[in-house]
Amino acid sequence: MRIAVFSSRGYDRRFLDEANARHGHELTHLEARLDATTAQLAEGFEAVCAFVNDRLDADVMSQLAAGGTRLLTLRSAGYNHVDLAAAREHGLTVTRVPAYSPYAVAEHTVALMLAVERQIPRAANRVRDGNFSLEGLLGFDLRNKRIGIVGTGRIGQIVARIMRGFGCSIRAYDPVRNEDVRDLGVRYEDLDTLLAECDVITLHCPLTPDTHHLIDEDALRKVKPGVMIVNTSRGALIDTPAAIQALKDGRIGHLALDVYEEEGDLFFEDLSDTGIQDDVFARLLTFPNVLITAHQAFFTEEALRNIAETTLGNATAFAEGRPSGNELEFASVRG
Repeated sequence: MRIAVFSSRGYDRRFLDEANARHGHELTHLEARLDATTAQLAEGFEAVCAFVNDRLDADVMSQLAAGGTRLLTLRSAGYNHVDLAAAREHGLTVTRVPAYSPYAVAEHTVALMLAVERQIPRAANRVRDGNFSLEGLLGFDLRNKRIGIVGTGRIGQIVARIMRGFGCSIRAYDPVRNEDVRDLGVRYEDLDTLLAECDVITLHCPLTPDTHHLIDEDALRKVKPGVMIVNTSRGALIDTPAAIQALKDGRIGHLALDVYEEEGDLFFEDLSDTGIQDDVFARLLTFPNVLITAHQAFFTEEALRNIAETTLGNATAFAEGRPSGNELEFASVRG
């Protein structure tokens, strides 16, 4: 198949081209992000490969279908950026990568916890400047702390296992309870109880209408004072202005983010010469107890290899007229 790969960077080319040696598709790599202004670049391509910050709305779906595209193969697990109703209307099949490396995201989650709690970036910058003072770098032990995991799918389960190794007490919230998580000694709670009792809250749920701004002003009124919140899932799980206010009054003691609600105009781009125009994001960067990485939790060799293989495997299955098992069912869409 002829596949237009949007939002393609050097690492995408490396891993997709390596995987394609086994699949034999014709890949055209495009640095452009897919949106209504760039969808015309996909004309004549049977398949389009898109990433998390590509905009796959009704206008884009209409243009893709008109240009001959029949398959939209996502190289991501999440699909909240895809207008699935429009895809169905235009006869487009949509596939995803449901599990590329839950260990990559889980390990990055724990790395963020440790880094923000022990103020490692701030400490490292001081040492580079010849400042070896420990003032302002006081941390705390994770041992015996209560960790609240919101969402106990593959990633949440792995985080629970890791944090048990730290000697933490684990609480969890998920409408669908995972018996494998229970076997780790994790206790399920309602969300309000988890918010009120946990020292660290880490988010591992999909973005749906029900979870949009799950951590909002009301939720932040219920948290344990000084709580650490970690989000490596989807940016819009957190109401950012509400989080900023909670940072200002001390309800949030540490905030670690790998995702951001309006990251589409920021992440995966080099803005070092142009500056950050997002005032809310810029405000977050002023807090010494906030640590942000640019959606890199997935970014390991193992994960990128799995993403490339599954993405192209989905395309091969489509070309051969068989299901890959990773198609999105439009009739019962959930995160």
